[in-house]
Amino acid sequence: MTRNSLPEISRETHDSTSQTRVGTAVIAIVDDDALARDGLAEWVESMGFAVETFVSAEQFIETGGIARTHCVITDLHMPGMSGIDLQRRLRAEGHRTPVIVMTAYPNEQHRAQALEDGATGFLIKPLRERLLVDCLEQATGVKGLA
Repeated sequence: MTRNSLPEISRETHDSTSQTRVGTAVIAIVDDDALARDGLAEWVESMGFAVETFVSAEQFIETGGIARTHCVITDLHMPGMSGIDLQRRLRAEGHRTPVIVMTAYPNEQHRAQALEDGATGFLIKPLRERLLVDCLEQATGVKGLA
């Protein structure tokens, strides 16, 4: 079985201080770019969150990732279902889990669309730490992440 065939479940931080601060909040990262996905996972874990990663929106949905997730960070442009399509699907199914959309190819139409559909944030890659922290604080209700 290849690395990308299953999500990496509950990659937890070993920093007991941040784990206490964040509790059991799970952040799902959905991105088809392995380097971006893994780098972001490490960064979010360093803030004390548990992280699950997914190579596609379809994988996130098929594995029931939403049931364990407190916030979804998704790339906008992916093969198959886009990040905005994922956000819409979750809303259509009645899920109110916060979604943060990120992209390396921003345009105003996509930003407006994501925010109008209820995204907590629309971030441009490479991600700026303060903006990511602000979005995660808003999405999870955890303050003082930075």
